[in-house]
Amino acid sequence: MPPVLQPVIQIEDVKKIYKMGEVEVPALNGVSFQIMTGEMVAIIEPSGSGKSTLMNIIGCLDTPTSGKYILDGVDVSKLTDDQQAGIRNKKIGFVFQQFNLLARTPALDQVELPMVYAGAPDRRQRALAALESVGLKERVHHRPNELSGGQQQRVAIARALVTNPSIILADEPTGNLDSKSGAEIINIFKTLNRDRGLTVILVTHDPTIAAQAQRTIRVRDGLVVNNGN
Repeated sequence: MPPVLQPVIQIEDVKKIYKMGEVEVPALNGVSFQIMTGEMVAIIEPSGSGKSTLMNIIGCLDTPTSGKYILDGVDVSKLTDDQQAGIRNKKIGFVFQQFNLLARTPALDQVELPMVYAGAPDRRQRALAALESVGLKERVHHRPNELSGGQQQRVAIARALVTNPSIILADEPTGNLDSKSGAEIINIFKTLNRDRGLTVILVTHDPTIAAQAQRTIRVRDGLVVNNGN
């Protein structure tokens, strides 16, 4: 019998309201869905802030106004900021549209940084292995201005991988890339999902990118209109 998949992420009636002075602005209006361990899922919204707000909550960068967010069986919406930071650093690897690389720092040092902050051993070997896994073995000493956009995003992926997270959360990861480089980046995510069993979440507005995932969760006006089941 095939293994029974367990939910790694459970979002239950999550609402998020931002206060702008005296005005309340709802971003999420009661969102519910699950993501199973080892899935590759896209969260898509044509416009608005719903998917970005949802990404911040999934990534433990923000907390819901109400509702529950359960990550690996833990209701993280009730944790302190420090507790959320601890879970975020251990379980989630982030990849952003803007790459967020240090301008004058070689790729190897960029990838080492998360381990420096965590005081991890064998940092250099782990950083080299992460860069090799994304096809940058020959570019480890190159700085961002010596790398193409696609190569810079590979460095960002290696940096996300080096702490051995179980979840990769990618926000518009191909938004600054040409179509060829974008396809190569998506293929890296597919390989990580297939070969390492990582849960991959792509947050995007692009239907062609979303179509590469196993399932698409569609958000509109702060609500899930289709969770792909």
